[in-house]
Amino acid sequence: MREKEQTQARQMVEEAELGGRRPTGAARWIILGLAVGWSLFQVWATWMGSLDALFFRAAHLAFAFALVFLVYPFNKKSPRERIPLFDWILGLTATLSAGYVMWQYKEMIEVRGGLANQTDLVVGSVTILMLLLAGWRALGPAMSIITILFMLFALTGPQGLLQGQLPGLLGQLHAGVQWRSLVSQLFMNASDSIWGTPLGVAARTVFVFVLFGAILERAGAGKWFTDLAFSLLGGVRGGPAKASIVSSALTGVVSGSSISNVVTTGTFTIPAMRRAGYSPEKAGAVEVAASSNGQLMPPVMGAAAFIMADFLGVPYSALVLMAAVPALLAYLTLFILVDLEAAKLGLRGLPRSELPRFGPTLRAGAHYILPLAYLLYALLVAGLSPERAALNTIFMMIGVVLVQELYRAWRQGAGWVAGLGSFFRILIDGFANGARNMVGIAIATALAGIIVAVVLITNIGFGLTDLLQTISGGNLLLTLFLAQIISLVLGMGLPTTANYVVMASLVVPVITKIAEQSGVDYGALTFSGIEVPILKIVAHMFAFYFGIMADSTPPVALAAYAASAIARGNPFQTGVQGFIYELRTALLAYMIFFNPGLLLIGVEGFLEGARIVLSALIGLAAFSGATLGYLWGPANPLQRLLYLGAAFLLIPDNPRLEVVGLLLMGLALLWQRFSHRPTQA
Repeated sequence: MREKEQTQARQMVEEAELGGRRPTGAARWIILGLAVGWSLFQVWATWMGSLDALFFRAAHLAFAFALVFLVYPFNKKSPRERIPLFDWILGLTATLSAGYVMWQYKEMIEVRGGLANQTDLVVGSVTILMLLLAGWRALGPAMSIITILFMLFALTGPQGLLQGQLPGLLGQLHAGVQWRSLVSQLFMNASDSIWGTPLGVAARTVFVFVLFGAILERAGAGKWFTDLAFSLLGGVRGGPAKASIVSSALTGVVSGSSISNVVTTGTFTIPAMRRAGYSPEKAGAVEVAASSNGQLMPPVMGAAAFIMADFLGVPYSALVLMAAVPALLAYLTLFILVDLEAAKLGLRGLPRSELPRFGPTLRAGAHYILPLAYLLYALLVAGLSPERAALNTIFMMIGVVLVQELYRAWRQGAGWVAGLGSFFRILIDGFANGARNMVGIAIATALAGIIVAVVLITNIGFGLTDLLQTISGGNLLLTLFLAQIISLVLGMGLPTTANYVVMASLVVPVITKIAEQSGVDYGALTFSGIEVPILKIVAHMFAFYFGIMADSTPPVALAAYAASAIARGNPFQTGVQGFIYELRTALLAYMIFFNPGLLLIGVEGFLEGARIVLSALIGLAAFSGATLGYLWGPANPLQRLLYLGAAFLLIPDNPRLEVVGLLLMGLALLWQRFSHRPTQA
């Protein structure tokens, strides 16, 4: 049965991230050729580093278009073993529409000045339609529907194509545009358009990191991370859950996808948690929370992190350093939470006889540390650009895999020819999986470019600022709470990257404006002579942290569906439990906003940094105790309120509030300590 659940979970990942279609015959080889060809093109383009930006982005989307209609079926009833003729036609049409930009990009910008002629108008309209259809297939209907609503809004207004279609003030929020003007902006513009920053970051940077992770995973690193975690922690209280956290964190170092992280590690950890006594829903929820937080783990964070660095004008290496402490806090708090859960349920670890031995396990995969160590060195010490650092790491990883497979073949007495054959299979599979993993990201970022463009065309941000300011009364905390609700609602249907881009375009400017009006001023950091307000950084981090909760927010919680398939649990209940575990990430987002020291900004010396981190950890632990109803022991409602109060008081960097929060925490602990003392006979 276990194999059946694992197969079902892997099928979910294929449906969500790789496309669920696996045709036979010539179609299979065409898909493989396109996927491997896309990866080779990206490696070559990154190595050259001199391609025109618009040409490069159009080529990137052309490959995604070519694959999306071939590997993502129209619906559940569509065939998986063959590709219908209509999908071939759609794929060819979409690819040619992006190819038109590759052919005409100079004339579009230099000759026509970004104004569409009749041919541009037709091709641009077709490209937008194909992109909406592609988004519907690869991401589900929510992203395409939201994009359509934004486009319709741009066409309203006194001068718009759909003038008079919105009542009252809604129809007067902006002047409105005609369809030709909208197509000119979305299709002919090299910056704020389909081809804008989100797609540019995906093409330039995200792809090579995803490709590196795919090769590393195919080489066997994912299973090694899991075995290593079990060898260390599998035998302690709640050991399988703790091993799940560590293995998911390690996998998150090289994978920005929570769904694939669930299946990579959950295939081993969830059945082990079930054997240790966890319910199917709790076992799945632990893996969901651990895998979702994988997008926080440097150096390879989710695609949204690369886009954030570009939006902020901050080097990605600096963002990696900023994200390190919060990511460790997120995982350490989850570790504490599952320990409390195990104590509450009276669970133990697995017998040592069932666990791998640490020494042999470490030696078996120690070579996987080499490319990771080099990647950190290249980013943080050598100062290479993210894409160059990732490309060099890919080359190193290829060498590591070659040596690994030749050595394994020698140990098995199979000969070097067999070793080379195994090496090329891993390489081809890694290149193919890397490309197929990028299809959804490429489509999502292109659609996000439309949303960003519409926000700029309509200046909707000003209206949203006034609206949120009216609802919140100018209260910053209430504004952040409303932003949180908006993000969680969007997260019900959008992937993390799209969620973040929408929030960054619409809500982050509102947060920063109201924060400035409330007197919040953290100063600025300087990067390459350009000042970046710290308030802007923490506001984007706030949006990013709520964006990663998208995969664990019911009812559309893809990570929860994958985990529940392995655990044989209820998907909705798994999602709800995973969301409860993820609430500590929400609190951490508030801590970052009100205490930039957690991003190592403005911290003077080790002692101050230690105080800030320890205070945050205590606050997060108190919050975990309050949500779980257990810390020293079972907590009554008043004790839970004390823990909750302590957690909230420890959010800002305020020594006086810290003292009060620690006193509340100590009071609740003492109360629990003496209320649970064993009675004397």
